[in-house]
Amino acid sequence: MNQKAEGRPFDALERRSKEDRKAALTAALNQQLARAAALSGYAGRMEALALDGPEGLTALPVLRKSDLVALQKAQPPFGGLTTRAPGDFSHLFQSPGPIHEPGMRGGDWWRFGRFLHAAGVGAGDVVQNCFGYHLTPAGHMFENGAEAVGAAVISAGTGQTALQVEAAAALGATVYAGTPDYLKVILEKADEMGVTLAITKAVVSGGALFPSLRDWYSARGITCLQCYATADLGLIAYETPAMEGMVVDENVVVEIVTPGTGDPVAPGEVGEVLVTTLNEDYPLIRFATGDMSAEFLGVSPCGRTNMRIKGWMGRADQTAKIKGMFVRPEQVAALVAAHDGLDRARIIVSRDGEADAMLVRAEGAGLEEAGLAASVKEVLKLSGRIELVAPGALPRDGVVIEDTRSYD
Repeated sequence: MNQKAEGRPFDALERRSKEDRKAALTAALNQQLARAAALSGYAGRMEALALDGPEGLTALPVLRKSDLVALQKAQPPFGGLTTRAPGDFSHLFQSPGPIHEPGMRGGDWWRFGRFLHAAGVGAGDVVQNCFGYHLTPAGHMFENGAEAVGAAVISAGTGQTALQVEAAAALGATVYAGTPDYLKVILEKADEMGVTLAITKAVVSGGALFPSLRDWYSARGITCLQCYATADLGLIAYETPAMEGMVVDENVVVEIVTPGTGDPVAPGEVGEVLVTTLNEDYPLIRFATGDMSAEFLGVSPCGRTNMRIKGWMGRADQTAKIKGMFVRPEQVAALVAAHDGLDRARIIVSRDGEADAMLVRAEGAGLEEAGLAASVKEVLKLSGRIELVAPGALPRDGVVIEDTRSYD
């Protein structure tokens, strides 16, 4: 690993005090909200607020993928959410959905330079970029980041493993960028071909990096770090050599909320990841990633002082079809809000013979089964068994709908 890169921050932002970061983010957020409020895509959804701090974002609605798709259909291609016209961007992408995303050359527009720097990638490195360049932005994101840290790039793309080995050997690749598992495929093909590669660093995303796979790379002298990013938002959080959670990027604000709501969970609890980006060209405000994570409490030993998250911990979309009716996390949140004294609820779906069964476990003060059953029927449009539990008995794992039915 590039020890010089590892031993110093990418910029002064990474080691700011809590107070300095809050003041800077508050000022930047207020400017971003003013930009967003002027965009047609946010009409009727929000207005510019004077925030006293990032926590003030909770007053604004959540923007979900379904909202984004609907907005893009109504106002193609970007839903009225960009400050530039489509022709003023360098790149235009189409991800599955379909969802359209913009991009720009240079300037570390997706902010991946911060991650690559933390991984020790820099001048003199040759990055074999095995992310796709076709329609979706991942390949361009990593290439943009490599440019920001002064590394050369082999625009390898996906597939054709034997050619990947030949290119890596001939061009002296020292860094792999791609999904976590494909590097193993390349290395095993290189072994089969009798070729020795010079790759000592790997920067990965787009899939699960299992500890056993990281250990496999380590045994071959390769340090593998991962980041959390999306096509819409760019970099959200990234691992550092400390490998204690993921440090949140300095140009986004991350919230962890109860699925189906915009309400923050207690520090350290699992919830859905919402992201507000400070990208002036494409302001996404409280964008719901659909992913679950939790805050990793404390400060990273690497010296970076921003919030950390625990990485990907599942999907927030816990929608279940019960007795022919869809029940969504938003409805569970509505139930909690509607019934006096109800603090938390968890729907557990099972089978009773050949029929669906629904159990509602509930925490709160002064609850009565009959009254809660009536609220359940009114809000969820279904009947189910009620079980009142002691305060703190429900797991703080972000799950509000638990489907225990077997589909084998």
